[in-house]
Amino acid sequence: MYINENSKVIVQGMTGKQGMFHTQIMLNYGTKIVAGVTPGKGGQQVHDIPVFNKMKEAIQETGADTSIIFVPARFILSAAMESLNAGINMTCIITENVPVFDMIQLVEKAKEKGLFLIGPNCPGMLIPDKIKLGIMPNNMCHYGDVAVISKSGTLSYEITKAIGNSDIGVSAYIGIGGDPVRGTTMQEAVAYYSEDPKTKIIVLIGEIGSDEEEKTAELIKYNVSKPVIAYIAGKSAPEGKRMGHAGAIISGDIGTAKGKIKALKDSGVLIANTPWEVPQVIKEIL
Repeated sequence: MYINENSKVIVQGMTGKQGMFHTQIMLNYGTKIVAGVTPGKGGQQVHDIPVFNKMKEAIQETGADTSIIFVPARFILSAAMESLNAGINMTCIITENVPVFDMIQLVEKAKEKGLFLIGPNCPGMLIPDKIKLGIMPNNMCHYGDVAVISKSGTLSYEITKAIGNSDIGVSAYIGIGGDPVRGTTMQEAVAYYSEDPKTKIIVLIGEIGSDEEEKTAELIKYNVSKPVIAYIAGKSAPEGKRMGHAGAIISGDIGTAKGKIKALKDSGVLIANTPWEVPQVIKEIL
């Protein structure tokens, strides 16, 4: 299980400006935040929540199983490694500009321990009306049966809001981020929600760069029976130019929007030509 309404959350870096700000917003949404962790700040309180020096102390006192990290990029390796070594089920890294080699080590550690990792440079996860683990808007949608999986942050907010405005419910929103090395991949998220009994339809928001959508298409073709809808951003992007995310660069035929759309179509995925078509395509299925 990634997260649910009973997840007990630690905010790593809660005493910093971003940590304090987003802790309050997540609390307002109903997220069960039980502790903060900032080395050297143990004994303090933020929003009436106790702050600890170490993850193990916080877990022993609160029974937490989930973490969200708001610390500068240079501290991510030590903070996330501490979370994984302490056995936290889901560690969410919001921070951008995390060194690639640091992420390689963290991804290997998560796999070694059988734990979930999402990010870096991502908006996090949301189960509407139940738990918000991230920085996405509070009012995008209400609970339902469509899972939204996205590499893009801002675009995914727009599409998820459009889905919500069309009176379609969302079972989960997961912003996996667009960095070349990260925790949860699109394939892994699709595999997870293809087995989720509360999810009936999966929406993918992809973008140019890498071959992740092509690999996901192959997974869908042979292993996913649920309807999948996709929107691919970057159809007019010039070749070889980096666009936004670190992973959004194309070279030759690899990573192009055209190639991704073809691979997805060939796997039975329904393609939305614009972001605003996504709710229309969902309604055609429902």
